[in-house]
Amino acid sequence: MMQRERLRIAVQKSGRLSDPCFDLLDRCGLRFRRSRDGLFCFGEGEPIDLLLVRDDDIPGLIAQGVCDLGVVGRNVLVECSGAEANGGVCALRDLGFGRCRLAIAVPDGREYVDAASLAGARIATSYPNLLRDWLVRQGVAAEVVTLAGSVEIAPRLGTADAICDLVQSGATLAANQLREVETVLESEAVLVAAAALPADGRSDAIELLLRRIDGVTRVRGSRLLLLQAARDCVDAITAALPGAPRPTVLSMDGQPGQVMLQALCPDELGWRQLEAIQRAGARELFVLPVERALA
Repeated sequence: MMQRERLRIAVQKSGRLSDPCFDLLDRCGLRFRRSRDGLFCFGEGEPIDLLLVRDDDIPGLIAQGVCDLGVVGRNVLVECSGAEANGGVCALRDLGFGRCRLAIAVPDGREYVDAASLAGARIATSYPNLLRDWLVRQGVAAEVVTLAGSVEIAPRLGTADAICDLVQSGATLAANQLREVETVLESEAVLVAAAALPADGRSDAIELLLRRIDGVTRVRGSRLLLLQAARDCVDAITAALPGAPRPTVLSMDGQPGQVMLQALCPDELGWRQLEAIQRAGARELFVLPVERALA
């Protein structure tokens, strides 16, 4: 295989991870020009390109050396890791979006006490490896029915007694008269790579990407709070800050008894929280969104 000097990342062409993935890359300062066929994105400014594919294909593309990195759900990574052709692909970073769970659900009218209630049942799923591993851990003998899609309708069609599928809000289960009873795997988007990372010029691009991803994910949802106060109010204000951050205290020229505080709060600041901080002695409060940070 011809050696490449540009880093190539496999990402989902369309689906629930596609838009959040491109948003993350945009926050990392990466810009791309898409090819006419819509399957390739050429990086502008950094030697990083994207290959747009089905998420199920991503672990295999990395294992084969076609791509260096990929963005997939943990469910896909773990489901495919048992395949010999995909061995050695591992997660580098949790990305904090695409959160869901692989869950077992049964029809509303079916009695369920615990995992033993599934003994002898037919369970439909698109994740047979994950389901079989879970059943083994639970000591339950059940039949795994592998389906490529429309898993949730299998009980109504009479082809399964229960299902094992991805769940986010649970609305799809409710619409199909199903109720969630067990969680097989908690999942979110992860950045994956082969166990042996490239040792050529691509390694610099990987370090750059990881540093920028860390800078974005570390402060995702955070707010920078700026305020003024009397110096003797600092302790009370600090106690009122959500998430217990340690504020930076800055002296104000010509006003020895006054200070300016800045604090990175891990969650959004609501009106009641701001009003509590104000009652503690703060004034001139400003709340700013934080997009990225470098340590």
